[in-house]
Amino acid sequence: MRVRKSDQSSGQATVLLLAVVALVVVLMAATAHFAGRLVTRDQAQIAADAAALAGTGGGRSAAAQLARANGGVLVSFTLVGEAVQVVVRVADATATARATRAP
Repeated sequence: MRVRKSDQSSGQATVLLLAVVALVVVLMAATAHFAGRLVTRDQAQIAADAAALAGTGGGRSAAAQLARANGGVLVSFTLVGEAVQVVVRVADATATARATRAP
């Protein structure tokens, strides 16, 4: 006696495979978006660090120039004594950095 598969279950594997493929695509897109945000945040911090260091010796103009050279925009520049604090924006990420002339 032979057992025959029903016609109802013959397409279940295809539907399941399509669901798994769709899930993998969504997860890959979310991962790529998250990784892009991390890279942008790191670029903003690098630009802020460089701008703060440049600002200690060259003032606001040097900080703005170095922020631009690193792909950012100088949002604020504060000089208090020998300490410089800058805020730099790269795309949608903002970073703050401080630097001093003191060793």
